[in-house]
Amino acid sequence: MQPINREQFMKDMTAHLRAHGINDTAGASANEIHQAIAKTAVGIVSERWTDSVTGKQACYLSAEFLPGRLVFNNLLNLGILEDAREWLGEAGFSLDKLEEIGDPSLGNGGLGRLAACFLDSAATLGVPMVGYGIRYAYGLFRQSFKDGFQIESADGWDYTGDPWSVRREDLAQTIRFADMALRAIPYDMPIFGYKSATAGTLRLWQAEPLLEFDYIEFNNGKYDAAVRGKNRAEDVSRILYPNDNTKDGKKLRLRQEYFFSAASVRDVVRRFLLTDTDFSRLPDKFAIQLNDTHPVIAIPELIRVLADEVGIAFDDAFDIALRTFHYTNHTIMAEALEKWDAALMRSILPRIFAIIQTMEKRFKNERDGEMLSALAQDKFKLIADKQIHMARLAIYATSHTNGVSRVHTDILKFRELAHWNDAYPARFCNMTNGVTQRRWLGLANPRLTALVNELTGGDVLLNGDKLADMYEHQHNEDVLAAFTAIKNANKRSLASFILEKEGRAINPHGLFDIQIKRLHEYKRQLMNALHIIMLMHEIEDGVYPANMPPVTFIFGAKAAPGYARAKGIIKLINEIASVIDRSKPLSEKLAVVFVTNYNVSYAEKLVCAADLSEQISMAGTEASGTGNMKFMMNGTPTIGTYDGANIEIVEAAGAGYNYIFGATVKELDDILPTYNPRDVLDASPKIKRALDELISGRFSDGGSGVFRDLYDALTVGASWHKPDHYYVLGDLAAYDAARKLAFSEYGTPEFTRKAYMNMCAAGLFSSDNTIMGYATDIWGISSAREQPQESRR
Repeated sequence: MQPINREQFMKDMTAHLRAHGINDTAGASANEIHQAIAKTAVGIVSERWTDSVTGKQACYLSAEFLPGRLVFNNLLNLGILEDAREWLGEAGFSLDKLEEIGDPSLGNGGLGRLAACFLDSAATLGVPMVGYGIRYAYGLFRQSFKDGFQIESADGWDYTGDPWSVRREDLAQTIRFADMALRAIPYDMPIFGYKSATAGTLRLWQAEPLLEFDYIEFNNGKYDAAVRGKNRAEDVSRILYPNDNTKDGKKLRLRQEYFFSAASVRDVVRRFLLTDTDFSRLPDKFAIQLNDTHPVIAIPELIRVLADEVGIAFDDAFDIALRTFHYTNHTIMAEALEKWDAALMRSILPRIFAIIQTMEKRFKNERDGEMLSALAQDKFKLIADKQIHMARLAIYATSHTNGVSRVHTDILKFRELAHWNDAYPARFCNMTNGVTQRRWLGLANPRLTALVNELTGGDVLLNGDKLADMYEHQHNEDVLAAFTAIKNANKRSLASFILEKEGRAINPHGLFDIQIKRLHEYKRQLMNALHIIMLMHEIEDGVYPANMPPVTFIFGAKAAPGYARAKGIIKLINEIASVIDRSKPLSEKLAVVFVTNYNVSYAEKLVCAADLSEQISMAGTEASGTGNMKFMMNGTPTIGTYDGANIEIVEAAGAGYNYIFGATVKELDDILPTYNPRDVLDASPKIKRALDELISGRFSDGGSGVFRDLYDALTVGASWHKPDHYYVLGDLAAYDAARKLAFSEYGTPEFTRKAYMNMCAAGLFSSDNTIMGYATDIWGISSAREQPQESRR
């Protein structure tokens, strides 16, 4: 890559400010500087952004992309972050003021963050890939707390403008449902690769009406009717994951998924037709990766386009789709394996439903020669119990189905989807997730990045394997001291930030125990909370070990608006925090902070300051996890179960360098069929006492009954699950032992060594490695850097 002309960048940025009447950089607002930087960067990179490749290209369809705050990451990848800091500082403006700029709220958690990491890696490595998604007006939601309860409000992330995106009116699509039609307008966002000769593209679709305003209705005094069509169309891209507890909510979600999937498929077809007309060659030019089940409806849409609009025979259209699509499975949890009501699909997408029916008949004809029982046949049905099973459709009609960690893939192949693996063994493969070291080391932890580069003589942001070169310094006391000093400096920075943002003073000299991830029962934030209650009891009873360090437990998570139990867990954690704060004996040893509106930018400050990474899901429920990798990369030991990528992390760093506990997948297979949590409570008065606190009145749920629901979930179950279905109480004693071991070792050379060795092993989990695995083993893109160039149109 030709380096950015730093002087020209500053001149162009200054010219942009002056063109908007801003002659005093020092007096400019954060938003004005942000706009100037973005417009200048997009302008400078436009030449390389308009270039793509004539060879095979990947298209990554995802309902979520969670890029985080763009300005610092883009300046870093352009190689001018520190230059910009210096220039603006000399002009009287601190670059740190851009912390005011919000994150694009286009995702919920790991799924969207993973997609963003993949785009970053693809752009850096020169793998030709376009991301396709939805340009949500309000994203998920902005989180606040009132009396400890989560409160959701609209998160208008682009209220000050979106200077990194370019509206592509010329590439608009018309999307039709049985009862309405709307426009899909693409907004293109450049993805700046680190020291890369090209820039990738994130193409996000915004829903807009065919008719913006009904003038006649308005003049007839029907003011609401005049904008009804506009509102109905814009609803489709208004928010991420609208609550689907109602029929209308389900309908809106289905519209969303078809909207962006159909627009993306048609865009791929349009791009293909720029250079070719023989659609049998479509799979040689494009690989479409489906990130979870949300975009799986793209498969029948492509068949529809090929059969109805191009005139290709159905079987040939199916074969083209099969060779073009690939599917990533992210979960084995039933509620996340999407199933659409067949009547709903038929009512708003009748042609798509008819194509799925034809696919079902085709599949049945293929299976008729097999000696399968009725039960076995049912497991293969695409339409069963009046529902369309999207994961089954994806496995049947794609070339590859990949899991996202080795244990997750094994669970898919040999347990949950064993019948599919038996039928199509060549289709199943593993691609363990990864994270980009540009954001999660370079941006999150510049101090550690500088140390690694200084000692290895390389650029760890370009080559994550440089972290392994740090092994040779593992016995160097000066290096270990520098490593520890960096962690302590990051902790002081985090403590200052939390004081400013949350109004909470925390002790930067104690241990920071951090759990940050989507709030869900299987992730077991409730187990964490119950264990804190156990520690409170020990302190109050005078049996808590005197040598334990002060510990600050930090949580960050959002609960889905309709997920009452998850919101109850948030309330419980905030109540625990309040009780501890009111007690001097407790607050001298413990503190609990639930950070507000957790997002990517907040995560950057947390992962580099953590002493202990909480990865405590029940074994077999977390497909991979990526937070575990971010913590590891920043030198943080894991306390966790043998679940998801934790297993590979422990193998890479060494079992002795992490704190692993709890029942394994195999053990749970034997335990759960006869498990009774009452046996745990009878055997452990400590656990029973902690659990009873949920209904003792010590922690107030404001009369909502949510704490009773949590208690009942663990003891009697509910109509939809057995008691303690995520083995919270079953693993709690082992968690107690592992956590106390970690606490007791904190501050010792052994603990420092564990942290250091995790960092050294983390290069394996760079998303650069993952994306090259997809490119080589799934998409058939093996030499992306050497391919010739053409317009991205």
